[in-house]
Amino acid sequence: MISAVDTNVLLDILIPDEQHAVPSKRVLETYLEKGRLVISEVVYAELAAQFLSEKELRHFLSDTGINLVCSTEKSLFMAGVRWVEYSRSRGRSIHCSRCGKQVRPSCQHCGAPISMRQRVLSDFIIGAHALAHADILLSRDRGIYKAHFQDLKVIGADTTL
Repeated sequence: MISAVDTNVLLDILIPDEQHAVPSKRVLETYLEKGRLVISEVVYAELAAQFLSEKELRHFLSDTGINLVCSTEKSLFMAGVRWVEYSRSRGRSIHCSRCGKQVRPSCQHCGAPISMRQRVLSDFIIGAHALAHADILLSRDRGIYKAHFQDLKVIGADTTL
């Protein structure tokens, strides 16, 4: 089994998050035992901000058994297509990061709808990369994948293993 790993699971360990560090470490260990762990270029780039050198990042990935697998043109195209679909369908609503449901926030003072950009293309590259190169995605941010990658199996660090 090949498991793609989202940045948030790795940051839980690198920047000790009291609530998420232990479950994230446990899900990584569990899925490493079941097969390979892979990341996309986007995850690699997001992790780079946490290390003083490329050598340290490579050492961390080696120690955790995680491999960088580059995206294909097909997965990058898929990411772009799904991001456009998201952008067009979103309107003034936003998606809950946990369940994926759309909500329409409004100003507590005047009641006017609040519009904001919630998702960037990198989230869609991670999802499309996981579809193309893995069997599942390990992520705490399941809402986006539930809403826009229904064909992707996503396991959260808080999921009962």
